[in-house]
Amino acid sequence: MFMTRCDESMPFLLRYENVAWYEDGAVRILDRRVYPAEVRFAECLTYQEVRQAVADMVTQSAGPYTAVGMGMALAAHQCRDMHSSRQSGFLKQAAGDLAHARPTTANRYGIITNRCAEVGIQALEEGKDAAQAIFASTVEALNRRYAVMQLVGDALAELIPQNGSVLTQCFGETIVGTVIRAALRNSKVFRVFCAETRPYLQGARLTAGCFAEMGFDTTVITDNMAAYVMEREGVDLFTSAADTIARDGHIANKIGTFQLAILAKHFGIPYFVTGIPDGDKPGAKDIVMELRDPAQVLSCGGISHTAPGVKAIYPSFDVTPPELISGIVTDRGVFPPDGLEQYFDGPVRTFY
Repeated sequence: MFMTRCDESMPFLLRYENVAWYEDGAVRILDRRVYPAEVRFAECLTYQEVRQAVADMVTQSAGPYTAVGMGMALAAHQCRDMHSSRQSGFLKQAAGDLAHARPTTANRYGIITNRCAEVGIQALEEGKDAAQAIFASTVEALNRRYAVMQLVGDALAELIPQNGSVLTQCFGETIVGTVIRAALRNSKVFRVFCAETRPYLQGARLTAGCFAEMGFDTTVITDNMAAYVMEREGVDLFTSAADTIARDGHIANKIGTFQLAILAKHFGIPYFVTGIPDGDKPGAKDIVMELRDPAQVLSCGGISHTAPGVKAIYPSFDVTPPELISGIVTDRGVFPPDGLEQYFDGPVRTFY
């Protein structure tokens, strides 16, 4: 039905059906909050349920990019029996709702959902199945994203020394899969340390699981062990993806990235950020910071670990300034953080 898929030889988490998938009037999303202890899928029967699943972090990192696309296919299914005069408005409403499931990455989600709305409306005008048209467009976008991110993974793999050690932060989704694929293709061997990334433990559960599944020497550390590991375990490179890369070199990533960048600077360890710069975000002031339910900090895995009356805060991201970043690894090569404007000199590949 589709072109050759770009998720071959990827870890379980990154196979298309295991990210988010539309079929028969429902969207299935792998619940990454409980994986790998449990392989459980959230089944959404309306696009509003998809939006809530993204807001509740059923899927994280780049997973929502796929989920909102599949959610748009579900929106088209929902409005299939409406009068034609209402269907376009319904799809546009769904595009806006899904795009704003999480604030920091609303711009990226919006690129996806608005394109899906356009595809769906065109299909309706041509008398075609809008849900299937949007589904096909979303799979095509998945192929495109995986192919573009393979260029990033190839470039990152070249920066890692043979038999070296890498420290990761959170779960970089496709960059994890593509750097693994590049390393295996070129017989590049390295050790991986994964910061656990509280409160959802994406580093411990997702990143570490992917590397271990594909045969890499993988070690999980708690978030307060990074200085010890950098000083005593021979870390050669610190890397993370980014939920937003502003044009002036500021990046937003999972909370805790900023402090790891400070430590890396102290120990003389290069920090390479991976991803595609956001052309619509000139600087740090344009990054919207998401604040989540503090109750999620007061417990872990559903078990409370604080006394009654104790309060918490939960900023989902922090912003790392360009002076702490050694380079930003993109599909066009590695750029200095203060030279990102050069990235936009030529035509920009469609990433989402």
